[in-house]
Amino acid sequence: MAVKDKIQGIVDSLALKGSVLIAFSGGVDSSVLAALAYRALGGRAVAVTADSQTLAPGELECAKAVAGEIGIRHEVIFYDELNEPGFANNPVERCYFCKKGLLRELKKLAERLNINTVIEGTNFSDLKGHRPGHRAVKEEDVYNPFVEFEVTKEEIREMARTLCLSVADKPSMACLSSRFPYGQEITMDALFRVGKAEEFLRNSGFRVVRVRDHSGIARIEIMPGDMVRFMGMREKIVSGFKKLGFSYITLDLLGFRSGSMDEVL
Repeated sequence: MAVKDKIQGIVDSLALKGSVLIAFSGGVDSSVLAALAYRALGGRAVAVTADSQTLAPGELECAKAVAGEIGIRHEVIFYDELNEPGFANNPVERCYFCKKGLLRELKKLAERLNINTVIEGTNFSDLKGHRPGHRAVKEEDVYNPFVEFEVTKEEIREMARTLCLSVADKPSMACLSSRFPYGQEITMDALFRVGKAEEFLRNSGFRVVRVRDHSGIARIEIMPGDMVRFMGMREKIVSGFKKLGFSYITLDLLGFRSGSMDEVL
């Protein structure tokens, strides 16, 4: 099925729902979903962003801007992930506990707003990896248009360009809890540190970054093509990371790859 046909299929499917609440992070996937929901339902579509401890710096502002760009109604709720049972201990199934709790809160809001259906933007490509959060999505009977219509990550970016969304080429941005090895406790201080470290690198000109926190050792992932420039800024980066409390600062020579903490599974 061509991308334009998938767009129309999703719009038609969402229109039949009558009203929807979108789990909206402001990333490419949820932004495309929000734009299609707004096209299908107008004011009966509501995008909701969870402002939590694991949201990377600047992402809430980005979500607000993209919602305004789309024109969709946008609500922000606070979700306390660190107090979600099973989350802070960072087990392999961590994303299940997080998603389960978040969907619980979204469904409560949907009921208050008299909205029929909660939807979220897991794409077809995501199903290939370690995705315990998707189990929670299925258990909570949340609708996944991209899964139903087998929309891949590449097709979502094509949709974003077709819809003229500013986030079409935005790098993926997983929540900050993905920066810690499984079994290492996730704390507010540690989340703040990796968030500020990644913000420091982005402000230094590195567009795609991950700072993995191995008990105070920073393992930095950037694109391989950025490594020569990174080494030229070595003293500045070491100084900045030391001020944030990292004891050792390392560069991962494999470079950036999404979900690198899952490589040990």
